[in-house]
Amino acid sequence: MQRIDFELDRDHVELNQLLKLVGIADSGGQGKAIVAAGEVAVDGVVESRKTAKIRAGQVVRVGDAEIRVVAGSG
Repeated sequence: MQRIDFELDRDHVELNQLLKLVGIADSGGQGKAIVAAGEVAVDGVVESRKTAKIRAGQVVRVGDAEIRVVAGSG
């Protein structure tokens, strides 16, 4: 499993943008398609909202990748 730590520098990030920022999706649109296909779980639950607000402390899983969202130092 690939583990990715994403440092959040604001209150939240939209799920499709998170996938783009960590390199899983090439664009926000591709990120939306991945979510729509049911391939993304947030905290163990499949997430269908493409722009779900992801906050520090949450874990997003896509395929064999696990993204841990951590609070930024800013």
